[in-house]
Amino acid sequence: MKTARAQGVGFRSERGPILIALMLSTGLVAIDSTIVATAVPSIVRDVGGFESFPWLFSAYLLAQAVSVPIYGKLSDMLGRKPIILAGIGLFLLGSVLCGIAWSMPALIAFRALQGLGAGAVLPVSITIAGDIYSLEERAKVQGYLASVWAVSSVVGPSLGGIFSSLGIWRGIFLVNIPLCLLAGWMLLRTLHENVERAKHRVDYAGAALLAVSLGLLILGALQGGQGWAWNSPVSIGLFVAGAALLAVFLAVERRAAEPVLPSWVVSRRLLGTTTLVSFGVGAVMIGLTSYVPTFLEGALGTSPLIAGLALAALTLGWPLSASQAGRFYLRIGFKATALIGISVTVAGLLVLALTAATPSVALVAASCFVVGLGLGLVATPTLISAQSSVEWNERGVVTSTNMFARSIGSALGVAVFGAVANAVYATTAGEGAAPAVVAASGAVFLAALVGGILTVAAVLAMPAVGAGASGKDDDGGTDGEPALAEAEDKTR
Repeated sequence: MKTARAQGVGFRSERGPILIALMLSTGLVAIDSTIVATAVPSIVRDVGGFESFPWLFSAYLLAQAVSVPIYGKLSDMLGRKPIILAGIGLFLLGSVLCGIAWSMPALIAFRALQGLGAGAVLPVSITIAGDIYSLEERAKVQGYLASVWAVSSVVGPSLGGIFSSLGIWRGIFLVNIPLCLLAGWMLLRTLHENVERAKHRVDYAGAALLAVSLGLLILGALQGGQGWAWNSPVSIGLFVAGAALLAVFLAVERRAAEPVLPSWVVSRRLLGTTTLVSFGVGAVMIGLTSYVPTFLEGALGTSPLIAGLALAALTLGWPLSASQAGRFYLRIGFKATALIGISVTVAGLLVLALTAATPSVALVAASCFVVGLGLGLVATPTLISAQSSVEWNERGVVTSTNMFARSIGSALGVAVFGAVANAVYATTAGEGAAPAVVAASGAVFLAALVGGILTVAAVLAMPAVGAGASGKDDDGGTDGEPALAEAEDKTR
């Protein structure tokens, strides 16, 4: 049997077509995350609903976040191929419907459908990469996938601006059609799975309870302080109902034959700590992506394009370090690599927070680049260590849990940073718009720094398991990591 290690990495290798298909699939989600924002004014002029347009983003993020764990479990039960193809199909259908939407409520509903597709596409793409590439190769492959986000951070806003200026904003959704068809066709043609057929008992009750409970909690976090006051009956009701349903979900999972979110996902030390790290990465990312453009535009009067390019430095630094992470963790281990990365991240956040009072486009871009370099050395080794600690039939759940934690970190980060920014802005608004924006953004950067420091604690709590170790925690427990001597992949 030809092993994954012998086949090489790159577009010209035997697995090159699958890698291209995974990059195309990732590109669907990556471009969509940046292209819509630039077209909002044109959308509002055409279909109306200015008061509701934030739901274009909230509905998408909400549907994506709550569906990720469910898709992860289904991919372990049924295989990766049918789940990612179903996700691409949903994304394609949602894109077509968005392109012909006749009103803002219809567009919001179709964006939610897109989000359901994205919930399968992104985590399953990463899981497939974990299946077909060896431990040594995965960091380089993650660099390929991360480069898609770097390109999308420039291409997305540019395409959105072009379509908007031409008065054809519907094109930002219809452009997904050829990408979906090409990615789906390549996966159908090149990805071949050898999945053990077994009778499964689908945890429908658990899946429904998880989706509804997390949906209510994330909705409360996304819209609290914006759509309604934090202490309003709506906000309190959402959090109480979400927490109650989450408690019911945990009770149901204890009795389920095949729980959609098994308890071992967070009870194993390695998996629990890497999940916390992913949560911190999501919070730090949203703090910068949400407020760096506003900071530069409000404080210095820079154009949206320049502000966006300054932020793009973040997504340029990430793939550069992610592609080199393998050199580090194969030599010094996952934990040490993540510690270096989070230290670099904190250093960049510290510079950003300390210099917020004297804004500079160049300094902000440089700080974002440093933060991106650090995050690439955090996210990649922690994800790969988690994937490598389990067998094929558990890897989908582990990967989706990691991605889900990042989504939750972003959702809660939006709520916390928004509350901090609004509070500071309200107290400084009398000094003028620009000083108020500087003060509010500086407070957010400081809060992001605190988030980075807390993430350091999560990295320190990781077990010191090397890439070639046997899988034993340093406290004597086992995370079941086969390390380089991985079990035979079922996808090849």
